[in-house]
Formats: sequence, structure tokens, C-alpha cells
Amino acid sequence: MGVLNVSSESPYKPSVFNSPSEAAAYVDEDLISEGADIVDVGLESANKKFEVLSAAEELDRLDTALETIESVSGDAVFSIETRYHEVAEAALKGGFDMVNDICGFADPKMPEICEDYDVAVAKMASPPDLERPGAVEDVDDIYDALELNGLTDKTIIDPAFGGWSEDKTIEDDRETFHRLREFRGYGQPMLVSINRKNFLRSVAGRDTEEALAVSLAATSMAVERGAHVIRTHDVAETRDAALIGHEFSRPRLHETVDGIAVEELDITTPREARRHFDRFDLVDETDNTADRAVTHVFKLSGVDTTIQNQLSEAAEPVGVDCVRRPSDRTMVLVGTKMGYTQLTERLSGVSSDISAILERIRKACC
Repeated sequence: MGVLNVSSESPYKPSVFNSPSEAAAYVDEDLISEGADIVDVGLESANKKFEVLSAAEELDRLDTALETIESVSGDAVFSIETRYHEVAEAALKGGFDMVNDICGFADPKMPEICEDYDVAVAKMASPPDLERPGAVEDVDDIYDALELNGLTDKTIIDPAFGGWSEDKTIEDDRETFHRLREFRGYGQPMLVSINRKNFLRSVAGRDTEEALAVSLAATSMAVERGAHVIRTHDVAETRDAALIGHEFSRPRLHETVDGIAVEELDITTPREARRHFDRFDLVDETDNTADRAVTHVFKLSGVDTTIQNQLSEAAEPVGVDCVRRPSDRTMVLVGTKMGYTQLTERLSGVSSDISAILERIRKACC
């Protein structure tokens, strides 16, 4: 997803135009020709330091956007970035193909409009407030915010990376990225907008101009973790990074056999499993099913024979497999979170060393 802005206040000036002919040339030459499948057109800057435009003010700018897409010669899906259903409807009537709702259905009529026109809509996680796009800090709250006013059949979810509020920290964005697979639990396509974001720049100590490399590295990782759409100003480079992420993603079974669809879910932690179970309305009050969904493997070195014997004897009844090599005091444990929890309980009080190790293993499985 490449970006075009018809908002003079937008910070990335190479993407800002008020002339439809110049904007169309930019879309053809710098976005579509570089590999953009979607062109996202912004009518105002969503930066929190600017005043929020009204729907009427956005509509005043829409004419430039409509003239632009009429002049584009290349083939792309055109997305209108807005928070208002009136603007979305006018854009869709004028030739736009999809909506990018930066306030995540804070306008309750937005999903209705998108369903009426049968179009895709990107829904960014936001509070129910048209003036505070993306202002969700806690990662668990992001998941809940995406449920605001429901989802359409063609909703693309966006977990909202970036400094949308004063309280949102770099650590919050990093945790969101670590937990990106969880959002696959919705069963919907996912969009991420991470281009040159501060939570990436700070890792390498780069300013915005020098941050392309960190963005590309994160793009490959985001695609491998399940992102379907990458919003970016650096189209050609980001496309290449996305292709690498896709090529080396873990292969998962997804086919139909004798009329039965079989899909391997993208689950690596019990928490991700619970998100999927929530979608399927699977009741699991004790979380045992989620805890059994993921197997974890740990290698232990420097384990004397006595501890190896104690672990092996306690592990078998709880379903944790132990592979021992006494000659160099090495062993490998294979089990689920629930298995390791039960193993920890069985050996509590037997040895403080074993208990401390098993407690760390149990926490790592979360």
C-alpha cells in the first residue's frame, strides 16, 4: 500500500500534492510502477498535533483526490483514508475501491456504508472517539478496540503502530510487534503501518532519513508473522522485503480434501491459541486446551545424573518427553505449557535448583 496525500500538513512532503495532474503522475511513476497494489489517499494528517478536520472540510479536499484517481493510467486499488462515513460514501461513489478508517468504526455508520458498497475496509484499532485515532496503549486493549462496532466480511485489521497518543510508548509498539500473530485470531487480513516508525528507529539509533533498513527488516518479519498489507512510502524496497518475508514464512497446510477444508493455524503461543478459540466460540474455562496447543523444546546442559533421573521420573506422567545424554550431562525436554506446569508442581520442594529452572521454563511458554 503506497501513500498519496492531498493534505498540506502531512509531514512526508514527497507524497503531498494539491495538483491532480502532478498527484496522478506521482501515483503512476512512484507508487504503481514501483509495485504498489493499493494507493491510500489521505485528506488530512492524522498527526495528533494538528486540529482534526470536520467531515465537511474533508469533503472539500475530496475533489482533488477524485480528479487524481481519474487521471491515473496505472492499475491499482484506491483507498480513501477517512474517519467519517459521509466522506467514505462520497469517495466510493466517485470511484474509490476501499476505505481506510483510521478511527476504527468510531463512526458507527462506517461499517454500514462499507457493507452497502461491498468494499474492503481497513480498521485501525482506536478508542470510540473520532478525534483520537489509534490512541490505544495497552496491547490487550488494542485487541478489544478492534471489536468496536463489529467487523464486516471484508474488514482488514490494523493494530495501530505509532505515537497516536502521549501515553503510548516505544515499548508498547514493540510488545504489539512481538505479539503480531495474536491478531490473526480474528481470521481477517491484517495491515501494518511500520514505515520508519520510532519503535524501530530507536533499536538502531537512526533518524527518519536513515531508517529505511530497519523498516525493511521489520517488514519481512511482519509478513512472516501474518501481515497481508504493508503501508509504506518506500514502495519498491518494501515490496522486495515483503516478498522475502513471504517466501521464507513457515509453510502451513491450507487445502481442501474430499470437500473438507483443512487449515493449519498460525499459532506459536497459548495466548495466540486462545485468540483463535475466542473466534470459534470454543469455551475453555481452564485454558487447558490452549496450553496443550503449542509444544516447546528446551535443551539443558550441565545436568548431573541425579537431576536427570528426577526429571525423567516426574516428566513421564505429565506428558513431558525427556531425551537424556548422561555422557556430557545434556538433556532435552519436549512438552506443552501445561505439561511443564504440572512438572514444576510435581518437583516443587524436591530441589530448589530444579524448581527454579522449571519455573523459568514454564514462564517462557507463556
